[in-house]
Amino acid sequence: MYDIIIRNGSIVDGTGAEPVSGDLAIKDGVIAAVGTVEGDAKETIDASGMMVTPGFVDIHTHLDAQIGWDPDMTPVSWHGVTTALIGNCGVTFAPCKPDDREFLASIMETVEDIPREAIMTGLPWDWEDYGEYLNSISNKSTAINVAGLVGHSAVRYYVMGERSFEEQASEEEKQQMADIVARSLESGAFGFSTNRFEPHKAPDGRSIPGTFAEPKELAVISKAVAQRNGLMQAVGATSDVMEAIADEGSRLLFSFGTDPEPGAGTKRAQWLESFAEGRDITAITHVRSSGLLFGLMSQLPVRGPSWKVLGKADFAERLKLINDAEFAAKLVEESKDSNTDSIVGDVYYLGGEETPNYTEERSLKEMAEQAGEHWAETFLRLTRETEGKALFNWHMFQKNMTELKDLLTKSSHIFPSLGDAGAHVSQIMDAGWATFILSYWHRQTGTFTMGEAIEKMTSGPARVLGLTDRGVLKEGMKADVNVFDIDEVTELQPTLVHDFPQGAPRFIQKARGFKATIVNGEVSLRDGELTGTRAGEVLRHSA
Repeated sequence: MYDIIIRNGSIVDGTGAEPVSGDLAIKDGVIAAVGTVEGDAKETIDASGMMVTPGFVDIHTHLDAQIGWDPDMTPVSWHGVTTALIGNCGVTFAPCKPDDREFLASIMETVEDIPREAIMTGLPWDWEDYGEYLNSISNKSTAINVAGLVGHSAVRYYVMGERSFEEQASEEEKQQMADIVARSLESGAFGFSTNRFEPHKAPDGRSIPGTFAEPKELAVISKAVAQRNGLMQAVGATSDVMEAIADEGSRLLFSFGTDPEPGAGTKRAQWLESFAEGRDITAITHVRSSGLLFGLMSQLPVRGPSWKVLGKADFAERLKLINDAEFAAKLVEESKDSNTDSIVGDVYYLGGEETPNYTEERSLKEMAEQAGEHWAETFLRLTRETEGKALFNWHMFQKNMTELKDLLTKSSHIFPSLGDAGAHVSQIMDAGWATFILSYWHRQTGTFTMGEAIEKMTSGPARVLGLTDRGVLKEGMKADVNVFDIDEVTELQPTLVHDFPQGAPRFIQKARGFKATIVNGEVSLRDGELTGTRAGEVLRHSA
């Protein structure tokens, strides 16, 4: 008697192999049989006409705070993700001295757009070192598994205090940091993250601790990480910094992208192949053009006086205001006097349908020109037509999908990912990246075969993270499994909700086409809706 049998599905095992017909059995949280399965089960899932795959592994999230008040870990749990990596980009909540809790919360707020008050009230803050932090979040039952990195900003501030912002560490301080990181890995961290992106600021305007640390500091830390078979994650790092990290033997994960100019994707892919030679290097990039979302329910594109009045109003009042002809005319006039014209050529309407149009070829500027309107008139008209639900995506990153395709297909060292779930919660919504890979890069364009697409979301990132018991469907592996209809799977429109502590806003996005998601042998999602079963675990790296 098995716990679950999934019958008559097309099994995509995560190794890169293409689908084969068969069954899959689960017993005691583990895959017990794959192929032709005899016997009965407490629950049988009919997967006829559907794909059966490993659960997806998301290696770039910032769900560190959200785990405190959202055990379902949405939105990623709606999109087939069964394991998420937190602690990216150098910002974590441990190690932390008791007097520094507010400081680390403020860093997460300014860097990742997670409200500080939500962080302070939503987490117990009953830890100091990283192992204690993992013990604390282990007390929360979650819908998905969580693995963590220890962050450079927290470690550096723990050792150097205020000097950590701009001064270089002494040799003794570098070793102290390396020792803290080593203990963090020995207590369960999967690695270490660092942030070199200068615009990531503390509340007082200074770049966060670690931004300007000399490469040698990271090399000392990387050596400790490499000795424990850990992962080094970096954002905003230059080649010399990444070389200092990787040449100590650590696995290196970093964010990457391409420019929109013709040929840029191929050039970036060639550079990546060359840089990765002889090193364990993995880059991740967005799965589509990405950036801020504008709309009546969220951010507004202009800062004029009337737009400021509009921004201070609640949603219902905003709707009334844009339907007032005199007030709307003021909005348009102020738009003509703003500098926003420079960006509207990169702003795209997500459409008024149930599913967002992420590949619209006409920008807001082009739509306005074709309609004989100023772009603000088009913005307001579409907003009125959708009763305020219209969203407009400012393409700030990966603006050219052709070049992105070349980057993704011409290097074996890059994975589509970078959903940033849990961060920039009222500004962007890329957490449905896995669903977009299935609906666009596989179904719509055929860029990836089914086997290739699944491998890039399962065993590939599992290997990068260092997981040996997930990411592939075979006997003895943990039972993290997805069942979905490849002809139906797609993202639904993003929407703004106010379900964070103190009613803080965030975007969410559901999906269509997922019949079931199973985490550690328990059904966590059925027919697109979470079941309330939370069998996720806080995973610990075996240093």
